[in-house]
Amino acid sequence: MDLGIDRQALVPVVQQIVSAVAEWIRSNGVSPGTRLPSIRQLALDNLLSQSNVVEALERLVAQGLLASSKGSGFVVAPPPVFYEPPWHEGAEREWGAFTDSPLGELKLGCGWLPDDWRESDDLSYAIREVSRTDTAGLFNYSTPLGLPALREQLLKRLNQIQVSSNLECILTTHGASHAQDLLIRTLLKAGDTVVVETPGYGNLYRQLAFHGVRRLEVPRTGCGPDIPALEALLQRHRPKCLFTSSLYHNPTGSSLSRDVAERLLALACCNDFLIIEEDVYGDLQHASCTRLAAMAHADRVIYVSSFSKTLSSALRVGYLSAGASLIAQLTHLKTLTGIGTSRFAEAVVATLLANGTYRKWAQRLRKRLNAQMVATLQVLEDEEWQVFTVPAGGMFLWARPRLGDPSRMQACARRLGVLLTPGALFNPAGEPSDWLRINVAYAGDERALALFRAMGPARSTSTILKTTST
Repeated sequence: MDLGIDRQALVPVVQQIVSAVAEWIRSNGVSPGTRLPSIRQLALDNLLSQSNVVEALERLVAQGLLASSKGSGFVVAPPPVFYEPPWHEGAEREWGAFTDSPLGELKLGCGWLPDDWRESDDLSYAIREVSRTDTAGLFNYSTPLGLPALREQLLKRLNQIQVSSNLECILTTHGASHAQDLLIRTLLKAGDTVVVETPGYGNLYRQLAFHGVRRLEVPRTGCGPDIPALEALLQRHRPKCLFTSSLYHNPTGSSLSRDVAERLLALACCNDFLIIEEDVYGDLQHASCTRLAAMAHADRVIYVSSFSKTLSSALRVGYLSAGASLIAQLTHLKTLTGIGTSRFAEAVVATLLANGTYRKWAQRLRKRLNAQMVATLQVLEDEEWQVFTVPAGGMFLWARPRLGDPSRMQACARRLGVLLTPGALFNPAGEPSDWLRINVAYAGDERALALFRAMGPARSTSTILKTTST
């Protein structure tokens, strides 16, 4: 068995063995019970130490791909009896049905990057570096506010985007959703009223509903919240908070304009409410932009961001910046409910920020996403899909076919192996919608292109039906 070991690669030899054996099993459809060559043979054939081979095979046993018994060597393990489907946004509504979905569907509407877009070598290096130099990070809690080394890097980043803060006003969290949960618990109580954008982030709607918070809806436009609609709401209600996203809004891809931002801040001051500004896609910025937290706001704006979408959802590292008194309350709640965040994960992110790796990765990611955004917009224009707005960047488009029939589109998507994220997920009341969130990082796949073409006006109804029933 030729494992193709590259001794010049940054990936450790043991991990290369693990990956090579796993790929051999998958690509060749190796049957359960098939015996692998002996440890000695694998080592001789690939000029490896037997200890490296043993460690790699034991890892594969731990992963469930191999099985071993004393004196019998290693064999391909049978598949697990129970399959737990991967999570996706909206999965909790259809968890039972999703277990029967075919594996390998294209998640065209998901909120993260494809695995093959990730650059694991740099992340692996940072993990090894932290493991080698910061053994405390492997065993100890982080500090209440978060790892000081990470908060120092975050302060530099905030200064670069003109967001005024200091070390005592930055709190790390388990991603943006954790930050929002802490804010909801601290600032609001059951029966309180807040303003949310529609369409908007479905998980925020569910968090607010769970805590009994009343949600007032303001439409999202191509420039931010609809100001006349918001003014009309404020004449009748006194909300405590407004939740918004300034850059590359989820799901529409729209960004805040300067005049809308100025009006939002004026309304917040006059009507005494806070603005919680989420900026989890802000690192995809490649042009001039407007952030509320970067403007004079008299502590009316709470800034929330995360590395889960751009770097790794497995690390779960987010943060928020707010006034010192609010940070003190949030820190107390964070410690009370979860003791603290992961010192190890925060040290990994701090390392990537300090050595410039993350900045370079974000630059490459922006370039790749921008190219795919242009290509996807061209395809949708050719097929006469309606696009909510042309984003200045980011990864999302909010679009629908002009001959929109949601049931027909779902049937066509299932036939082509495409998993759609329903528009109802982005409505506070869960109302049906023919709008779709499209993640452009997945839109170049042939299955996505086939769906765009199948729902274009040039295709007759009979053609579409034939496509979905074949």
